[in-house]
Amino acid sequence: MGRVVAVREGMARAGVDALVLRPSPDYRFLGGRGGAYLVVTADVVAETGDPAALVPEGARRVGVDPEMRVRELFGLAIEADFVPASSVLAPLRLRKEPYEIAAIGRAVAAAEAVLRQARELAWFGATERAMARRLRVLMAESGCEEVLAVRVAAGEHTAVPAHVPGERVINPGDALTVSVCGRWDGYCAEVARVFAVAEPPEDFEAMYSVVPAAHAAGLSALRPAVPVTEVARAVAEVVDGSGYGRFAAAHVGRGIGLGHDEGPRPGEDTVLAAGMTFCLEPAIYVPDLFGARVADVVACTAAGPVVLGSSPHTLHVLER
Repeated sequence: MGRVVAVREGMARAGVDALVLRPSPDYRFLGGRGGAYLVVTADVVAETGDPAALVPEGARRVGVDPEMRVRELFGLAIEADFVPASSVLAPLRLRKEPYEIAAIGRAVAAAEAVLRQARELAWFGATERAMARRLRVLMAESGCEEVLAVRVAAGEHTAVPAHVPGERVINPGDALTVSVCGRWDGYCAEVARVFAVAEPPEDFEAMYSVVPAAHAAGLSALRPAVPVTEVARAVAEVVDGSGYGRFAAAHVGRGIGLGHDEGPRPGEDTVLAAGMTFCLEPAIYVPDLFGARVADVVACTAAGPVVLGSSPHTLHVLER
């Protein structure tokens, strides 16, 4: 009930007369359980198939779900100015309740378990795409209710940000970047780790050692009352000092929770506070050669940063 009160106060400040949400992170944030739409007004919080019937007559500004499709917008039959509901809800979703952080921690544990199982798979001679399919199966078996992203990049493909797994065959001597991102019991987690097949490529270990060091620097900056831009600055200092600065990833992370990509973001002026959860993901990409990325979900607490997982950043050498 306190969450709804805060939402209504935010609506009043923004001059929004109603919110109309489809199944999405915002919808789940307000307790949506399966209806076509969730409508919030000054008097009503209800799931419905006909949102127009619940929006007050004469409403001038209606906040709609950012994930709503164009045909859904046209089908609402509501005469009002549409604005993003995130203008009201995004600030409220920044800080998680203790039960939410615990749920995110369970999602992280499930994602880490998938990567532990992945180390036992047969990688030699398989393609990136085939291994990505196997990871998706492992995620489903772990109870993942929605697979959001699976990345397998081998060799020179590790130097490509957001590489899509393809038909490249994985061979001894390849570096591998492997990540899984999914939703377990409503909450999202992402974990990324770096492997080597049989043995690391020449000069790879020196480059890779910078990434965990940058991660540690970003982690130490992730504290209450610190601007989130300081996390990016701390990561950049380590990478720049190593000589790999021009190969650093463009961003070092983003918020995570009910959605896999939410606030706080390093490019914004958000000040960190206890209860925020952040996917810290520094990376280096050396074109046509190799790259590396590690990702962990971190909770910002009054006592400092807490990594919601236990998997080390050790470069694991796959034996098969």
